Amino acid sequence: MALLRKINQVLLFLLILTLCGILYKKVHKGTVLRNETDDDSEVPEETEDEIPVVICAAAGRMGAAMAAINSIYSNTDANILFYVVGLRNTLSRIRKWIEHSKLREINFKIVEFNPTVLKGKIRPDSSRPELLQPLNFVRFYLPLLIHQHEKVIYLDDDIIVQGDIQELYDTTLALGHAAAFSDDCDLPSAQDIDRLVGLQNTYMGYLDYRKKTIKDLGISPSTCSFNPGVIVANMTEWKHQRITKQLEKWMQKNVEENLYSSSLGGGVATSPMLIVFHGKYSTINPLWHIRHLGWNPDTRYSEHFLQEAKLLHWNGRHKPWDFPSVHNDLWESWFVPDPAGIFTLNHHNS
Repeated sequence: MALLRKINQVLLFLLILTLCGILYKKVHKGTVLRNETDDDSEVPEETEDEIPVVICAAAGRMGAAMAAINSIYSNTDANILFYVVGLRNTLSRIRKWIEHSKLREINFKIVEFNPTVLKGKIRPDSSRPELLQPLNFVRFYLPLLIHQHEKVIYLDDDIIVQGDIQELYDTTLALGHAAAFSDDCDLPSAQDIDRLVGLQNTYMGYLDYRKKTIKDLGISPSTCSFNPGVIVANMTEWKHQRITKQLEKWMQKNVEENLYSSSLGGGVATSPMLIVFHGKYSTINPLWHIRHLGWNPDTRYSEHFLQEAKLLHWNGRHKPWDFPSVHNDLWESWFVPDPAGIFTLNHHNS
């Protein structure tokens, strides 16, 4: 009898322990989700075929993110989960825009990005101050924002997608590669580099090779650069290789030594990525990143060429919602009017 009582006590103890473990997991999971989004109600469970797409919605150009989301959602039958990233003071406006427009049917989470993580890591730069805004660095922190996905797509907001995003998601990442990018030397011939004065496509255009720290990297200045406006990332490899920590290290080094600046290649977020991912990234099909549409308002591409493109990117100063710009008709066809009437198009001479 004594032995039976002891067995019953042990079984009761194990049952209580199991219940405590289940309760802890439920509470812990809920906390993570609350930290990811400003509203944890109606959060659907992840399915295996879900494609996570991360895109930032900045206060002054929120219409760009909405147009990008509209183009992605409208051109695929895939199950997309949009992670729309913003600063705290914009989260309610993001939600209102989505829920009070044609985008109300999309599957999305709103994620707050806390800019305090950038303290002491960004060097003041007056050349292109817009490149220093916090959301420009969200791509560095993908695993901290997105927890339950193995593979993630990150997109700049000044893009539209004309193909099925499933194709981009299916990009093969080589063993040991944490990300795939578009090589700047793989641009289709229709994008005539000679017409894009000042465009950089090598490391020389992004890093200051006069500095010993850059020379000591042993990277040839003629090495082809890549554009991080479209990223397919493997979160397991990213965390394993501590990519975020490596990027932060080079940000801090730049604060101390001024190793790169926006007056060079025009992207303070690009330079540390070029260093960290040198020789360790896979490539994206060139048609999935036709870029430089915002580089020169006097340079146009053939309509046939643009129709073949899967993704268009208006990187550069001349955005398609503003004036002057080119091919803004392609972008405007995906524009979702702002329910609050704050974001408006400036095409007074288009």
